[in-house]
Amino acid sequence: MPLWLERQSLVLASKSEIRGKILAAAGLRFEIWPADIDERGIEARAGVSDAAAAARLLARAKAEAVSAARPGQLVLGADQTLARGTARFSKPADRDQAGEQLRALRGRTHELHSAVALVRDGAVLFGCVDTARLTMRDVSDRFLDDYLDMAGDAAQHSVGAYQLEGIGIHLFEKVEGDYFTILGLPLMPLLKFMRDKQFVDG
Repeated sequence: MPLWLERQSLVLASKSEIRGKILAAAGLRFEIWPADIDERGIEARAGVSDAAAAARLLARAKAEAVSAARPGQLVLGADQTLARGTARFSKPADRDQAGEQLRALRGRTHELHSAVALVRDGAVLFGCVDTARLTMRDVSDRFLDDYLDMAGDAAQHSVGAYQLEGIGIHLFEKVEGDYFTILGLPLMPLLKFMRDKQFVDG
């Protein structure tokens, strides 16, 4: 019996490869329809400065934007923000910015806030945000250069310039929080809601 019980597939409003892999591994039937939104503009208009609130806001905005184009379907929006104290980080644009982010994070603890929103026909059915705390090793500039060489373009695909599921794990001395939250999708609360609403078997 398939786990996914809805007649139509779930729509993932994200082009994140890792989020797609997480959903596929969990046995959910889904398709990808990336949201095209102005994230910084949405944050500015809402006056949001808190990193966790920003993740929640953007996850919802992505899901609502795609929901307008996919009537009747469940749409999943997701977002992740990174903060070190009051400093916020976005995805690095190039190798130089990736290096700057890593130098700013090394030897310190930062927080990853991962949010999801599940929307159907513009109505938010479920939303949550979860936080993980990561402490980066106080590594040398040489180590960071070597890491960036090994990571290649992948360093620019994630905020903080690392991917914990790959060689980015070597940057850290301590990780506190749910693994899926760190990867950008708080999966456990999402699956619980889906089971409770009988969107998935359970």
